[in-house]
Amino acid sequence: SRFRLGCFDFDHQNLSLECNGERRKLTQREADLLRFLAERKNQVVKRADILEAIWGENDYFLGRSLDVFISRLRKYLKKDPALKIENIHGVGFRLAEADAN
Repeated sequence: SRFRLGCFDFDHQNLSLECNGERRKLTQREADLLRFLAERKNQVVKRADILEAIWGENDYFLGRSLDVFISRLRKYLKKDPALKIENIHGVGFRLAEADAN
């Protein structure tokens, strides 16, 4: 499946993220996480829901792994300042895209 996220063309099947001709290959887990967030763009997603969907379980150590993957995705997405993964304190995350208008 493909998603348009700001300047990015995200192709989940081919594990690629492209912006302005610059392409980045993603790991399967990075792509799965980005897809999960992209399908829920501008919605708050609970940490527990992400862990269940992507890792199949929810425990403290996987939560630390989730933080590492979120950090990587933030680094990749920083090319577009209108697109960011926000921390929602005590709840989870939101992939937020500011209106282009």
